[in-house]
Amino acid sequence: MPTPAHPEGASYLEAAISGRLRENAESALRRLGACDLCPRACGVDRMGGEIGYCRIGRKARVASAGPHYGEERPLVGTGGSGTIFFSGCNLHCRYCQNSEISQAGRGMEAEPAELAALMLDLQARECENINLVSPTHVIAQILEAVSLAAASGLRLPLVYNTGGYDREDALALLDGVVDIYMPDIKYASGQISRLLSDVPDYPERNREAIKEMHRQVGDLRLDERGVAIRGLLVRHLVLPADLAGTAKAVAFLADEVSTHTYVNIMDQYRPHHQAWGTPHLDRGIAPEEYGRAVAAALTAGLHRLDGRR
Repeated sequence: MPTPAHPEGASYLEAAISGRLRENAESALRRLGACDLCPRACGVDRMGGEIGYCRIGRKARVASAGPHYGEERPLVGTGGSGTIFFSGCNLHCRYCQNSEISQAGRGMEAEPAELAALMLDLQARECENINLVSPTHVIAQILEAVSLAAASGLRLPLVYNTGGYDREDALALLDGVVDIYMPDIKYASGQISRLLSDVPDYPERNREAIKEMHRQVGDLRLDERGVAIRGLLVRHLVLPADLAGTAKAVAFLADEVSTHTYVNIMDQYRPHHQAWGTPHLDRGIAPEEYGRAVAAALTAGLHRLDGRR
């Protein structure tokens, strides 16, 4: 087994030794019985096999797993980010680039031991971290698997890579477990979030979640290689016609979270899924739109934009 990249150790190791990791997993599993682990609070009995908005029942469904070199540079290092892509999602974004995974459910169900084995395999392949992609609706299954994996030697940092529609009290179950939070901040307007992602309260829940994430892990810290050890890293996808409300989004991060927040302002929007025929979403963003977004972040006082230390 390779030497862990981060000598100070992953956050969940102490929780595993104390038994708190297993207790948190059991608490999360109980909540699946009338599921309220995301803000939608569908209330369905996922332990009994019922399926709510996320389309996932008792078992997590995994679409793919492996080293990924296309993530943000602090996650990639030399070994790549060890990504596990979960099927299902608690959002329904009209422009989703992975709709066959998030909404059509492509993937295989995984028992807790199988999910733990995937994590250990990524460590054996010398990945820099375990990157949990779209984890919000499978918090219980993740905690269950990490508890098993930690007992079998897992030492890599955990990355919680989320669309940002998370519930504050569910995130509390991950306190002392997750090392790096990487949420999206998709929208500043509830009217737009309802139209584009079928969720009217995204801005409120997203802001609560990001504040809780920052409370747990603080600003992003890098090791001597420039690889993330712990902290918050935020993604913001610039949308055509400023549908994302970039100026308000970055002002929130600077004013209410930290001016040291590491932010990736992304320019790769392209029409996908149901974007065709939706006003403004049927085109890519113009260079000047992206330029205005970056300028807004700098004006707000954010100085750790992707590519800057």
